[in-house]
Amino acid sequence: MVEELKAEHLDVKTLCKTLEVSRSGYYAWAKRPESEREQESAALSIKVREIFEKSRQTYGAPRIQKKLSELGQSHGKERIRKIMVKEGISAKPKKRFVKTTDSKHDLPIAPRVIQVENQETMPGRPNEAWSSDITYIATKEGWLFLAIFLDLFTRKVVGMAMQDHMRSELVLEALDSALGREVIDADELTAHSDRGVQYAAESYRDRLAAEGIRASMSRKGNCYDNAYVESFFHTLKTELVYRTEFATREEAKKAIFEYIEVWYNRERLHSSLGYKAPAEYERLALAS
Repeated sequence: MVEELKAEHLDVKTLCKTLEVSRSGYYAWAKRPESEREQESAALSIKVREIFEKSRQTYGAPRIQKKLSELGQSHGKERIRKIMVKEGISAKPKKRFVKTTDSKHDLPIAPRVIQVENQETMPGRPNEAWSSDITYIATKEGWLFLAIFLDLFTRKVVGMAMQDHMRSELVLEALDSALGREVIDADELTAHSDRGVQYAAESYRDRLAAEGIRASMSRKGNCYDNAYVESFFHTLKTELVYRTEFATREEAKKAIFEYIEVWYNRERLHSSLGYKAPAEYERLALAS
């Protein structure tokens, strides 16, 4: 009660009148040493804010709870939520993701090998299934287009490319990026995408065939078939793009590269991975 009234910036005279206590009694209370519980709460508040800031102001109570647990501190999510409310801490609100690829064409369509609703079609180890898509980022110079390949087992972004266009060359550059960093087994990797013209293009289909990669495509107009990449773009835009006004495409490229390689792949806790970062999840999977 006292703390709530103090937060309203009431003077001592008004506080004492409201609480029906003497000034001497109030000052005696104010000068008392903090209890162990109060000291612990103050330390926890500092730690919650520290974790929140290190997460680029993106973590909510569940991820902060997980990070505290890793530090040997066990606290309930509700207590953490209350601290966040008291400290004025909140993650940025989410915005809707908009599709960019064009599936209105007469080019060949690959079968839907990867089916997110059917676990039997999903990967059981790294580099068994990748999924790709394209999104856009606004800059004062104009649009920047980002294509990625995401490992469906580890949720790691294994390849990316950014250009001022979204022609098939953009997807091929992202594929080259993935193949340049990952070790794959020929004929054991599936690359999933929507039906966008970039993925149906002959140059892309030929490149997959040359690498022994099987193609998979979503059902027409069904964004859920490529849900993992959609989710990643949603996270990227919520945690970085919607918070930043990029003056140039080059500035956006640097920020996105740093977000993906330094933060998302290596540090950001992923709820579907048991609150582990993709790189850590991959390391544990390969070691088992």
